Amino acid sequence: MSRRIDAHHHLWDLSRRPQPWMDGPWADPIARTVTTADLLPHLDAHGIGATVVVQSSSSYDETRELLALAGASDRIAGVVGWADLTDPDLPAVLAALAAGPGGDRLVGLRHQVQDEPDPDWLGRADVRRGLADTADAGLVYDLLVTPRELPAAITAVRELPGVRFVLDHAAKPPIASGERAPWTGLLTQLAALPNVDCKLSGLVTEADWETWKPEQVLPYARHVLEAFGPERVLFGSDWPVCELAATYADVVTLADRATAGLTTDERMSIFGTNAARAYALGT
Repeated sequence: MSRRIDAHHHLWDLSRRPQPWMDGPWADPIARTVTTADLLPHLDAHGIGATVVVQSSSSYDETRELLALAGASDRIAGVVGWADLTDPDLPAVLAALAAGPGGDRLVGLRHQVQDEPDPDWLGRADVRRGLADTADAGLVYDLLVTPRELPAAITAVRELPGVRFVLDHAAKPPIASGERAPWTGLLTQLAALPNVDCKLSGLVTEADWETWKPEQVLPYARHVLEAFGPERVLFGSDWPVCELAATYADVVTLADRATAGLTTDERMSIFGTNAARAYALGT
């Protein structure tokens, strides 16, 4: 595996559907349609040959559209889509998605667990069944959680060793406040489990958007690397959400600084090989 991979970005078309989480003026900088064509200059500028696009709304229509976009692009190697984990017919739903346009690019599922009122949502029996169905379909499950939901995530990952998980945005540590606990300890507990990887992504938007400095973010990034090791960390830009606080180039530079002490092979793992393995990308 020689290509650099951005393991986490988004695409959305606001003329087709709104993104419900864009619920105030804070979202104005990213409240626009973003396309593959908009992304390509960033990829080219940083030598990134392949990507994983990730769902941003709880919508089968969006998932099908992302699959179609991936099927029409030589740069989008994988799609982490959305599906209702609590649906008893989930296996049939996933089979239908895989059979549709671009269906061979479906590599994982994600749900906005952070928005669920119940912090133990991942412990529900119907959710656990859906996670098992996800693994049976050969897919990875992306965990979108905050420190509030991390205990339930740890339990789910431990009790479902046959499911492959990827933690998004390092579980959103409280960088803006400078706090480390309980995030540090919980992340270490999660990293002790072998069936989970972690994305080095989304950290700039957990810092103060206007005043953040690399020195405030790097200790959190380095804890991710220490906990998971370079063999289980995946670089992701979280573009265009990152633009709330930083440019694509800023995010790449920050990741470069966080990994500067690693070997060339370790850096290549984080910037490509690990994503290809975690998502079984055909790149």
